[in-house]
Amino acid sequence: MGTYNSAIINASADQVWSVLRNFNDMSWADEIVESLESTNNKGGTEVGAQRLLNGAITETLLSFDDDSMAFSYSIDDGPEVLSKEQVAGYVGKARVAPITATGKAFVEWSSDWENARGDVKGFCDPLYAGLLGLLAKKFN
Repeated sequence: MGTYNSAIINASADQVWSVLRNFNDMSWADEIVESLESTNNKGGTEVGAQRLLNGAITETLLSFDDDSMAFSYSIDDGPEVLSKEQVAGYVGKARVAPITATGKAFVEWSSDWENARGDVKGFCDPLYAGLLGLLAKKFN
């Protein structure tokens, strides 16, 4: 099972990636992410970086690729359906690609998990759609 959300952003892929690429900075999404705390000494582009979102969701950066403008992360624990007791093997992925015909950016945000006892899709889909909306708003 998984989620998939995408958006066309009115900026170049490089501009969008420069905002999205730092795992430890979601200041562009302050209407959804009220707090972000780096929980280890790793930088926001360093595999293994860990963060705590809104005092409730623990995530770890699993992969980072500047050339492909992509990263992946795990959700290690969280509230409700995102708790480690409710969902296993959660991996989220974000990717930015250029739309060569227009100079705009295409952004994908998806996730997959191995096992869940709750409505993970119902919880995460609106969050990812909201994050992409805020990302688009930043460039309008």
